Amino acid sequence: MAGRWIQEWDPEDETFWREKGEKVARRNLAFSVLSEHIGFSVWTLWSVMVLFMGPEYGIDPAGKFFLVAMATLVGAFIRVPYTFAVARFGGRNWTIIAASMLLLPTVAAYLVMEPGTSYTTFMLVAMLTGVGGGNFASSMTNINSFFPLRKKGWALGLNAGGGNIGVPVLQLVGLAVIGAAAGPRLLLGIYIPLILVSAVCAALFMDNLAPVKNDTGASKEAVRDPHTWIMSFLYIGTFGSFIGYSFAFGLVLQTQFGRTPLQAASITFIGPLLGSLIRPLGGWLADRYGGARITLWNFLGMGVATGVVVLASVEKSLALFTAAFIVLFVLTGVGNGSTYKMIPGIFQAKAIAKGMTGEAAAAYGRRLSGASMGLIGAVGALGGLGINLAFRQSFLTAHTGTSAFVAFLAFYAACFAVTWAVYLRRPVTASQPVAEAKPQLSYAEV
Repeated sequence: MAGRWIQEWDPEDETFWREKGEKVARRNLAFSVLSEHIGFSVWTLWSVMVLFMGPEYGIDPAGKFFLVAMATLVGAFIRVPYTFAVARFGGRNWTIIAASMLLLPTVAAYLVMEPGTSYTTFMLVAMLTGVGGGNFASSMTNINSFFPLRKKGWALGLNAGGGNIGVPVLQLVGLAVIGAAAGPRLLLGIYIPLILVSAVCAALFMDNLAPVKNDTGASKEAVRDPHTWIMSFLYIGTFGSFIGYSFAFGLVLQTQFGRTPLQAASITFIGPLLGSLIRPLGGWLADRYGGARITLWNFLGMGVATGVVVLASVEKSLALFTAAFIVLFVLTGVGNGSTYKMIPGIFQAKAIAKGMTGEAAAAYGRRLSGASMGLIGAVGALGGLGINLAFRQSFLTAHTGTSAFVAFLAFYAACFAVTWAVYLRRPVTASQPVAEAKPQLSYAEV
């Protein structure tokens, strides 16, 4: 596809960044956020659609949890090819394609959303919304290439946060539609023209970076690197929680606390909204204090908040449950920002440990972090699948979500331990002097 290609790009050069790079990078960031925002709204479409599905649809709560779980599953797996599509087609060109593909699940849902449609049809249409989940991976990989390391936490946090906020915006629009006693087709009709706008804006205002070549060697190296899988594990705890809870929150309120669709929708959007808005702050804190440190204490906070959710669930206190759940959402947003900041820093720290300096180290970090981001994002999104399946099983067996929350609490404890053991504990061996124990750029600083 013909398009605007930038042949030379060196954001680590401060003169280049100041005179040309920053303006171009910020423009691409702005329209990347728009496209990713619409993508997240489409991906989480069925978290609102299920609220419209009353008894006349003949689908029980377990069936609804399975619908949203399938959307999460496809959105997770499709992130891998979306990551590599940026280098194959160009960031601008792929954004146009990815935005246009959002029409498929939206129009399909518009056609089938009525009582009498088979459950299999609903499941297939819900799975189509997974293409919206893929937008995150390509968008983050693209924006990662535009910004220097010192700005990546803020830029990636803003890009992802602006995308994540598509979840509560969709839920707010759904609340307005439900409150107006209108049908789900009105909600879908609102998003179809917005999808077209995002595709047109990408064509008019975004750029491709010619230096970002498709590098199969980087992909293979990223797969072999243990840090790719360690960060995937941690991202399950942060983003997996965010997207899983975003899909499930309304259903939990309906199923466990007997809320009506309007009552559930009036609360559901608050947690994803705050979690999305706080994500850039998580990236900024990671830039300032180190992503590993922020991630460590954030997992501790998530564990405490989950413990309060368990208590509220046992005591059947809706007010305490809602407040603690919203705090948990906020912490997932902080953790999303801090963990994604860690990725490029980890690979640049490895480059420095190998003896690389300057642009060579920065290029190595961009190369490996770009290749690993899709894998990390995909595995992290699978956490959303796990959360919805855990809720489904918990409600099937005990008619409450308490046991699922206990399992989540144990997982956050494991994430805390892994973060400390891998990225913050720096043992000094007998053959390594204390002065040499900390490299020029340590994992604690990433």
